[in-house]
Amino acid sequence: MKATLRLRLSAHDAHYGGGLVDGARDEGLFRAYESVEFLAPLHAGDFVEVEAELVATGKTSRKVKFEARKYISPRPDLSDSAAEVLAEPVVVCRAVGTCVTPAAKQRR
Repeated sequence: MKATLRLRLSAHDAHYGGGLVDGARDEGLFRAYESVEFLAPLHAGDFVEVEAELVATGKTSRKVKFEARKYISPRPDLSDSAAEVLAEPVVVCRAVGTCVTPAAKQRR
């Protein structure tokens, strides 16, 4: 099973100089990551597509493989609201992790 989410990173997401966005936008409960590769930076104004694939399930766990790609970048040199669709999306991160659901909170 795969799911895809697209979002625009705002100035609120930037935590570092130059509008750089940190590498953690995790809203779930992850027990562990097997691997994480940060391959390119993201900045406020970038549009990102994240694809998640469920690769294994257990009684209370789910192993998920992620890939995040930047597909639109801001063009502040043209104007404050200008943006450019990239000819090819840039892979910015790949990860594999295991999320958990406490046994008492599982749906039956």
